[in-house]
Amino acid sequence: MISLKQLTYALAVEQTLHFKKASELCNVSQSALSTAITELEKQLDLQIFERNNKKVIITAEGLLVLNKAKQIKMEVDELYQLSQMNKSALTSPMTMGLIPTIGPYLLPKVLPEVRQQYPLFKLSIVEEQSHNLIEMVRNGDIDVAVLALPFPIDGLMAFEFWQEDFYWVAHKDECPLQIQEITSDELELEKLMLLKEGHCLKDHALAACSLPINKTETKKGNKGNASFNSTSLHTLIQMVAGKLGTTLVPQMALDQLIHTESELTAVHLNEPGPHRRLAFVVRPNYVKTRDIELLKQIFTHQLEHHCS
Repeated sequence: MISLKQLTYALAVEQTLHFKKASELCNVSQSALSTAITELEKQLDLQIFERNNKKVIITAEGLLVLNKAKQIKMEVDELYQLSQMNKSALTSPMTMGLIPTIGPYLLPKVLPEVRQQYPLFKLSIVEEQSHNLIEMVRNGDIDVAVLALPFPIDGLMAFEFWQEDFYWVAHKDECPLQIQEITSDELELEKLMLLKEGHCLKDHALAACSLPINKTETKKGNKGNASFNSTSLHTLIQMVAGKLGTTLVPQMALDQLIHTESELTAVHLNEPGPHRRLAFVVRPNYVKTRDIELLKQIFTHQLEHHCS
């Protein structure tokens, strides 16, 4: 009979494309993992993996098996989650995915209060880009993702907990005196530095300025610096401090990014908002929505306290 253990081992090999790494991931010996998968292939009378000393290849039939194995594992995981429904709130472990432009700025504001109210809550954090987190939620690899909307989440549920605008950050020597607001038409777009392609923060910033996404041509016909090759807001801020350009930063990150750089100033981007919305994203059949609702309340309250 096919076992859940066999399916788990096969999914680990799919993830790593390496039998030794898969065995380490599953905390078993390589021989035990290999034997279990060989037995699974015999029971199904098909080959899931082609393997030699150099690489592992998933067969066409194997891909069908692995896709079905993911569905089975998710449904079994949900059965285990059902047993937690009658337990106290936020006592079951949770794996949460966050994008790099949210995690470092959100977690310090909310986790102390979560620990204070629910000391038994065990939270694991995964940091990835939005499209990877969406797939991890769908596949059951993580319980919930914290994303910035708008972003395609077809078939998933979103629990919004925060809305915010962008702020234009510039060196004080390059900022007009005593301005409180700035529009996209007033920005020097050729000096504007944003994150590299693939970060939804860049798309949201361009959308807030009514600029074309995935293009460096601006509405004024100039070449902007939107393709500046950085994956970190901290790096962008250091570039601004060095008078190499300006950037756009979400409200939530201002206190951490700006307070240590006294030569910088932040001005609200006066464009229709909110410029981005933060939300928990889960599968429609996720059984611990009560825990998500509680986290939503805590996150909203703490962000209002720290950012308002």
